[in-house]
Amino acid sequence: HRYSRRAAGPFVAINVASLSPTLTESELFGHAKGSFTGADASRKGLLEQADGGTIFLDEVADIPAPIQVKLLRALEHREMLPVGANRPVRSDFRIISATHQNLANLVAEGRFRHDLYFRLITFEIEIPPLREHREDIGPLADHFLRLLAATRDEPSPSISEAAMAELRRRPWHGNIRELRNAVEHAVVLARGGAIGPEHLPPPVPAGLA
Repeated sequence: HRYSRRAAGPFVAINVASLSPTLTESELFGHAKGSFTGADASRKGLLEQADGGTIFLDEVADIPAPIQVKLLRALEHREMLPVGANRPVRSDFRIISATHQNLANLVAEGRFRHDLYFRLITFEIEIPPLREHREDIGPLADHFLRLLAATRDEPSPSISEAAMAELRRRPWHGNIRELRNAVEHAVVLARGGAIGPEHLPPPVPAGLA
């Protein structure tokens, strides 16, 4: 977004998984005053707020099936009908979406609309899991150490060779979030000293990541 022709426009980000299923439609498309209990005023939806800019939908696979139809129409025609409204509103936005799930499998299972799927994957970037680019584990761990040191206003602790070897061996089912958590855990236990293998938390099992 920052380096696009829409850089002067808004960047609107939302994690779809964090939305209540009953409120997803209102959040994305907006609502008119009095359209439901508690709607004391009209409200612009996130798609309308992104007019002239970019909207980022994280965990797009979690969009409820009925809302997928409305999202497809919004992408195709750049207009949407707020909940309880009589007239559609227009919005010129670019959409970027992300998910940790396999959308193609969800389409095959009938849980995600195939037409919306093809509309979203105009250009797809697959980010490999951390275990497939282990050469980045060391630089990432050092980066997290510097961030933590800055928040604590203290020198960045070092990581022993044994601890780094252990980091590189792990499967990292939780990917970079798990690595950051492991580094923060180790910093707390090391109490300002060098981080050893004994300071690292147990690896996260595959089923819990």
